[in-house]
Amino acid sequence: MRRETKITGIGSAFPEHIVTNDALVLKLAQRGLETSSQWIIERTGMLERRESDPDNPNEYNSALGTRAAILALEMAQKQPKDIDLILYATCSPDTPLPSSACWLQSHIGATNAWGMDINAACSGFVYGLATADQFIKSGGAETILVVGAEVLSSIINWDDRSSCILFGDGAGAVLVEPATDEDTSQIFSFKMQSDGNLWDLLHIPGGGSRMELTPERYEQKLHKLRMHGRDVFKNAVRKLVQFAEDQLQINGMTVDDLDWLVPHQANQRIIDAVAERLGFPEEKVLINVDRYGNTSSATVPTVLDEAVREGKIKRGDTLLMDVFGSGLTYGAILLRW
Repeated sequence: MRRETKITGIGSAFPEHIVTNDALVLKLAQRGLETSSQWIIERTGMLERRESDPDNPNEYNSALGTRAAILALEMAQKQPKDIDLILYATCSPDTPLPSSACWLQSHIGATNAWGMDINAACSGFVYGLATADQFIKSGGAETILVVGAEVLSSIINWDDRSSCILFGDGAGAVLVEPATDEDTSQIFSFKMQSDGNLWDLLHIPGGGSRMELTPERYEQKLHKLRMHGRDVFKNAVRKLVQFAEDQLQINGMTVDDLDWLVPHQANQRIIDAVAERLGFPEEKVLINVDRYGNTSSATVPTVLDEAVREGKIKRGDTLLMDVFGSGLTYGAILLRW
């Protein structure tokens, strides 16, 4: 008998330190890079972002994920021992080994769970939610924690003005369980795709087994993010529109059937272009990129958490999550909250 999947709890967490555009402009000026707050706003829609303190254990990636997970558990009225699977999406983990899922399991005492990390960059949380849906539907798990958490300030190249202005740190988490017969909540469908031929548009060349870091490579910042922004923009808009239309079509829906569009918070211009091409009203597009920047795998769960806690999203609302990331990776999920 087919089981449907329901999100029963959600939470988010951010570092304390707020980096305004003005503060960022000053930081870049000290490195010989000229920019302005208006320049950043016009190209990204961002006013500020959060930055973790690398010396504060409470702001490590797994610590932010833990704080978000605890809030999700509280909303779902569950205990850590109830979790039987942890799916942790990140491209900026505390350590290469062990996984972030294991760090989080230790932090919260989820002694009955097994876990694994998912690295699909900004698409990671949606990949994780789709994976959780399949475990629920197959009967392979009953209570799943899906986390998207990033400390991107650790991998940003602060000498690259075009990319360093975009990113912030944060975490979001959801608890996923089987829906009951009385529930209307469910995940209708999803679509995922990756195109490894476009790897060079957004990548970190060094730091893995293929290019071990040496002092020379460290000086060249080969362990930092590199991005071809214009090409990423074009691919992102085209694919986000395509994936949204695909999910609506296979479910016999139109944009009029959607209550909320939940896009990856990469850039306000990308979000606006996608909404315009879909003919979707801007007041129904969830946005937090202005206050938190691009937090990669954390953008969708954090903007969703805000909307749920503010009472915007209510049970029975229909949502479309739409994402893209390094790889390049793409994904969309259509669900009823």
